[in-house]
Amino acid sequence: MIFETRGVSYRYPSVVGEAVRDVTLSIAAGELVGIVGPNGSGKTTLLRLLLGVLRPLAGEVLVAGRSAASWKRRELARLVGVVSQREEPAFPLRVREAVLFGRYPHLGPLGAPRGHDLAAVEQALERCDVGHIRDRWIATLSGGEWQRVRIARALAQAPKALVLDEPTANLDIRHEMEVLELVAELVRDQGLAGVLVTHHVNLAARFVDRIVVMVEGAARAVGRPEEVLQGGVLEEVFRWPVALSPWQGVPQVIPLRRWEQRET
Repeated sequence: MIFETRGVSYRYPSVVGEAVRDVTLSIAAGELVGIVGPNGSGKTTLLRLLLGVLRPLAGEVLVAGRSAASWKRRELARLVGVVSQREEPAFPLRVREAVLFGRYPHLGPLGAPRGHDLAAVEQALERCDVGHIRDRWIATLSGGEWQRVRIARALAQAPKALVLDEPTANLDIRHEMEVLELVAELVRDQGLAGVLVTHHVNLAARFVDRIVVMVEGAARAVGRPEEVLQGGVLEEVFRWPVALSPWQGVPQVIPLRRWEQRET
């Protein structure tokens, strides 16, 4: 297993109630797992626990069989590529330079990229279909292009896991689908362990192998989308009436208006 949590709980200082409570989860290589749930359900906190940014108050988090807390940040960066929810470039960069940052965990004492580092960058650019814009300034990119560049940077790390926090936020339908198709292909073709945190239940259901439904810090349901995405579970978690409609065997969630719920 690449990621594993065993009865993990966490409470933020001076906050009543646990942000994550007694979560047990495992994520293997070649598997894309989606974490969904309403705002404040503990999705991002669970992600921070998986990455060793937070230390659990109870339970254990393992990354590649080792305690997440035991990894040095540089070591962990060689193992896990992360695409965070929000990022604004601190200074002007061209696309190729931005992707090259993904090689820093592998650089030697002098910090100069070597031939295999440059080769990894070029491979990541091409794999994420941004090679043709390698010389453009990041400030000129569309939202979808910028997301693909950020995924290319993570891929340039040559990781065993890819972790994405709301990677389709503020993207239109086309770019949402392009980004998630890319992520699913990378997980499958390169045998990565993939973790996707998203508010988009329907998109997650289309692409992930398993889905974790979070509510009030707990994993309410874990399993394949067709097993987990059931009307009763979703109405309990999101506190809103829904209907389900299958698309190629995968449930798609339709939020109902209140009067529609009264009639059904």
